[in-house]
This record gives sequence, C-alpha cells and structure tokens, in this order.
Amino acid sequence: MLNQSLCNRCSTGCGGNSGKWERKAQELKNAAPEDILKWGKEEFGDRMALACSFGYEDVALVHLVHQVAPDTAIFYLDTDLLFPETYRTRDRLVERYGVKLIRVTPEMTLKEQTEAYGERLWESDPDRCCRLRKIEPLRKILSIYSAWCTGIRREQSPTRADTQVVEWDHAFGLVKINPFAFWKESQVWNFIRENDIPYNPMHDRQYPSIGCQPCTRPVKPGEDVRAGRWTGHMKTECGLHPVSQSQSM
Repeated sequence: MLNQSLCNRCSTGCGGNSGKWERKAQELKNAAPEDILKWGKEEFGDRMALACSFGYEDVALVHLVHQVAPDTAIFYLDTDLLFPETYRTRDRLVERYGVKLIRVTPEMTLKEQTEAYGERLWESDPDRCCRLRKIEPLRKILSIYSAWCTGIRREQSPTRADTQVVEWDHAFGLVKINPFAFWKESQVWNFIRENDIPYNPMHDRQYPSIGCQPCTRPVKPGEDVRAGRWTGHMKTECGLHPVSQSQSM
C-alpha cells in the first residue's frame, strides 16, 4: 500500500513540482469552497481525503463534501481524550449525512503511554503527547493519500496567516487543500446556520477551538481564538498544521 501511495504521489507532482500547486492556488484563490473541492476531486479522485476534527469549519466541509464529492474518504483522529460533545457531534454528522468516518487511533493506549512516559504526559511533555496521539497517526493515514483537505483558515492564528487554498505540505509530503483559507469566521457560521449543519455545542460556550479535554479551556473576552489550547505552555499548535513554508523562509 505504501509503495502504491508513493507512486500515486509522484504522479501528482510531489514536492519537486510545488510551483504547480502555487499556480493552482493563485488560480483558485477567489473560487468558492465547493469549486475548490470539485477541483480536488477531479485532480486526485479517491486519493483525496478530508480530515475532520468536528470543529465548526470541519463540519461545514463535511456538508460541502457530501454535496459535491460524496464518496470522499473522511477520517478523524481519536486521541481517546476528546470531549463527549465532540463524539456526539460525530454521531450527529453520521446520522445527518450517512457518511462513513474512518477512525484513526494512536499506536499506544493511554495506559501504555502512562507506563512508558508517566502520568499526564500532556502536562509534562505536551509536544510528545501530541506527537504520539496525533502527528504519528496522521502521518500513517496520510501515507495512503495524495491530497488532504482541512478546515484551516488564515484568520485563525498568526501561524496560519499565509495559508493557501492549495499548497504542498512539506511536513507530510502531499498536497494540502484548504477551501476556507480566505473565509472569515462569520462567513463559516453563516454557512452553518443557513444549511442547519450540526456543530459542537461547545462553540456556544466560548470554545472557538476544541481539542483534547486536558488541553482545552474556554477563552476569555479579548483573547486569541486559540488561547484556550495548551494553557501554561508555549504552544498553540499540535503539529498537524506546521508554519507554512513561506512563513518559515
């Protein structure tokens, strides 16, 4: 499967042809999210997948994928530390759209992680915890695809300010498609309400960004939308969406 995946990636240009994706990003910069998804499906077929964290941008993408590319694979990372509301949002999406979600799990159970690294690794070494429970499982599932779709937006944080609608993902070695890259928060919420899309009710309780239970708190008035993640640590990203290549140069 991995060898086939590598072959598939080379057929789409790989990182050595990143100029192709830069040109496509400019071409699609002002396109509607559904048109960006349609292009992705035409370009990659069943080698494109959608990553869903069940945040509000992602549930909006599930709705769009169901409309324009209904056979697209949709996966989520289950760290075994998600909020009950997150799992209920998952179930509501399945009921509403009839989608089959791929559950991606870490190699280690929480018990095995504790035995190997001690209690509450998310407090003592949050980077290692994210790597074990998020990044490594993501890398494994992405190895069988040539492109992945995400709900990240430029407005979300300074580290995402250069996000393009199409870009080469240097961290994971495939094309990354971000249909909402240029959308504002209000646009996404208007889309959700207009289409009555199920969303995590925690968003109504000052949780703009929702991750694992131990590492997520509500934000206070005036705080950055990601201020509720990894409080007490110099950390605002788990590593799934590293700083874009243009920002790091």
